[in-house]
Amino acid sequence: MLNEKLKHHNIILASASPRRHQFFKDLGLTFEIRLKPVHEEYPERLNHFEISDYLAQLKALPYKKELKPNDILITSDTIVWANNKALGKPKDAKEAFEIIKSLSNTTHEVITSVCFTSPTYEKTVNAVTKVTFKRFSDEEINYYINTCKPFDKAGAYGIQEWIGQIGVTKIEGSYFNVMGLPTHLVYKTLKDMVKSL
Repeated sequence: MLNEKLKHHNIILASASPRRHQFFKDLGLTFEIRLKPVHEEYPERLNHFEISDYLAQLKALPYKKELKPNDILITSDTIVWANNKALGKPKDAKEAFEIIKSLSNTTHEVITSVCFTSPTYEKTVNAVTKVTFKRFSDEEINYYINTCKPFDKAGAYGIQEWIGQIGVTKIEGSYFNVMGLPTHLVYKTLKDMVKSL
């Protein structure tokens, strides 16, 4: 349905995430993938969704000069916010263990920001989902890390994986947001963009 409305536009997804690729397919969108390296650093003064907003916008910068009039570039970033700090992707198994241990038996927030860019338009939206975990044993944490190797995931876990299946006791907000894309916001924003572009 949305694909028909966007038939005169070229959707560019700037993400290497197979989960995000699948989401776009599931939304029925025709899109191309373009990847450029970005050094993902942000000013220390930023907090909460300001961080993911900043990084989603930062990821759009290398593409801006090459965008054609009918292009819509989509960039995004996900962070886990816990104990008043952002948790990124773990460097190794030791750091992954420490991150998951810190999330055990607590509630944290998963924040995903999505930036939509065309030559004449830019809009950033974000979604926040609260996730509560049960108390994990060290054995469970190690089993998950060794089995799923979650080193490409913010907060060192994927909710769709084993640890989410056995560990999530409560969720407030979009489940898909925790997986890496607030699909309801992507759909709404693209729909609104078609009217304004």
